[in-house]
Amino acid sequence: MKKIIWIACVCSLSAATLNQSMQSYIESLKVEAKSQDSAFVDFSASEGQKIFTTQNIGRDNQKLSCESCHGSNLQQNGRNVFTNKVLPPLAPSANAESLTDPKQVQKWLKRNFKDVYLREGSAKEKGDVLYYILTK
Repeated sequence: MKKIIWIACVCSLSAATLNQSMQSYIESLKVEAKSQDSAFVDFSASEGQKIFTTQNIGRDNQKLSCESCHGSNLQQNGRNVFTNKVLPPLAPSANAESLTDPKQVQKWLKRNFKDVYLREGSAKEKGDVLYYILTK
């Protein structure tokens, strides 16, 4: 029970630190998720962690997860498995530029879901992943 309360508090605190445009983007994802599922209440960091860490046969028939490029510690640099390019930390606690520009966030969520899952993520999945990143 304490863990659930702690996670909810972390997400609330982290979401409050997002700039207005990112808060608006997350709110738009909530509206979209609710329109797709009337039972939707809020995003889940624990569901986001599952999405982020689950391996799938993705792009180029490779077994991939989000961790394949971003690593398991989102406060450290990652490395793109296709280009070998260094990726800055995803965690806003380690990278002040992370999760600040909704257009960039939308672009990378779309591209990365397609690489790992071979499809675009749903609004709920995107929100869950964002909530997970915010806990890091």
